[in-house]
Amino acid sequence: MGRRTGNFDRGNQLNRIRPLAETDREQLSQLLVRSWGSTTLDTRGQLTDLVALPGFVAESDDGWLGYASYVMRGSAVEVAVLEALSRGQGVGGALLAACVGAAIAADADRFWLITTNDNVDALRFYQRRGFVLVAVHRDAVTHSRATRKPEIPLVGFHGIPLRDEIELELPHAIWPDFIERYSWPT
Repeated sequence: MGRRTGNFDRGNQLNRIRPLAETDREQLSQLLVRSWGSTTLDTRGQLTDLVALPGFVAESDDGWLGYASYVMRGSAVEVAVLEALSRGQGVGGALLAACVGAAIAADADRFWLITTNDNVDALRFYQRRGFVLVAVHRDAVTHSRATRKPEIPLVGFHGIPLRDEIELELPHAIWPDFIERYSWPT
């Protein structure tokens, strides 16, 4: 499948992906707090400072369109956070493609992420792009709320009780095709 070109060329503006820079950390911190209530992630019982992680920014001439951060966990790359600030423009796919590229550069053998049971939009988004469900960690969010992150709300998106972590993985065999399909210029 050929590279998509329509999603990143908007008239006179060129959308692009670039690595997060030190000068981006304050803006990232503000966005994380606004969108997620914290700059700390708790998945699978591990607390992670999202602001300190490597990642990417999707931007246009007008500013940020989205961001993603990832963490190396052994020989695997976990997408720690992904947010498209502008929907319907291929931002999320382009950020994921950049993270997959980082996984290939790191010679990783696994590319995965966690979302929550209430985030049905994310579940649809990831599965449409080839991710597969590999585990449901029942009551992981409930446990995190009780032990490490009391700020996690009881109810999430669409009025769904926020309880479980859902683990998804992008099969290694499709990484090159994923990059080809979703990448933007850097």
